[in-house]
Amino acid sequence: MKQSILFSIFLISLVTMGQNNLKSNSQYICPPCSSSCDDISYDSPGICSHCNMPLIDKENSKTIAFYLQDGVEVLDFSGPMEVFSYAGYRVFTVSATKKPIKSQGILTVVPDYSIEDAPKADILAFFGGNSQAASQNGKVIEWVKNQQDIEYHFSVCTGAFVLAETGILDGKIATTFHNALYDLEKNYPKVDVRKNVRYVDNGKVITTAGISAGIDGALHLVAKLQGINVAKRTAYYMEYDNWNIGNGLILAEENPYQVETTMDFFKDFEGIYEYKDDTTFVLKYDDKAGDLMVEINDLFYPLYYENEDMFSDVDSDPVFFHRDDTGLVVGYSLSKNGKIYRRL
Repeated sequence: MKQSILFSIFLISLVTMGQNNLKSNSQYICPPCSSSCDDISYDSPGICSHCNMPLIDKENSKTIAFYLQDGVEVLDFSGPMEVFSYAGYRVFTVSATKKPIKSQGILTVVPDYSIEDAPKADILAFFGGNSQAASQNGKVIEWVKNQQDIEYHFSVCTGAFVLAETGILDGKIATTFHNALYDLEKNYPKVDVRKNVRYVDNGKVITTAGISAGIDGALHLVAKLQGINVAKRTAYYMEYDNWNIGNGLILAEENPYQVETTMDFFKDFEGIYEYKDDTTFVLKYDDKAGDLMVEINDLFYPLYYENEDMFSDVDSDPVFFHRDDTGLVVGYSLSKNGKIYRRL
């Protein structure tokens, strides 16, 4: 228990000291949480003083319209909603009307907007579960076609049928829920339907397989837009421990999973390190995650590689490692020119 408390203090120290090292002209905000802090901007990264969420660069805060129809699958939209909201995107729901809908006949959802008054979004997202209520609704399809300057189209499960109906998937590779693959292939011959993939990234259009696969696709889009470390932090926060990074079909030129470092590089940092008040922690490399892990009291906290010998913690704050003249890692500091804690 004492070690856990000390490590919490360690993370807080990273927040306060790290802010002085990453200042820029950017403005930072907390992920939307429907509190007063939604309207507060900060001059540097760190932690929101009101809701304790890691701050994000305001320029990366996209607006996403979640189109929901009566009967929509709960996890189809709630999984990606969790990903996008934590990553700092502003999500709103829209449906054909503002009438309450039932998700799987259980959860009542009142849409924020109808297709008549929905504001502009950067990203449009569609989901499965009675998706024909959207794909076969001419007014909905016309609304989708009329949306201007959409940066990305995103679908989960049979939400792909909405994109197919609009022609957005014509000439593209796509996927959908395993029980609907044949119907998508049969009904939309201009779409190259792929089986046995979690998601397909065509660059500006991302389709995923069913239900839980939407979480993978959403994390992938976050990685594309904000970098792999932001996606990793999001998965860590959600305790999505079994995320298989990069487990989709990526056809886009940009690939956020390209490996620039080797296992041997990370192994250089393994060891026992000192900290204040005569405490220590163990640093190990996790080959599955591809990250360094701080071990405290049988719990593991990731450190994400940034560049050279600089890493960042789960709150986006920096940890600077130091080497001697022979290249051996000898310690770390919590600010670039701060006190060096030795490797033992």
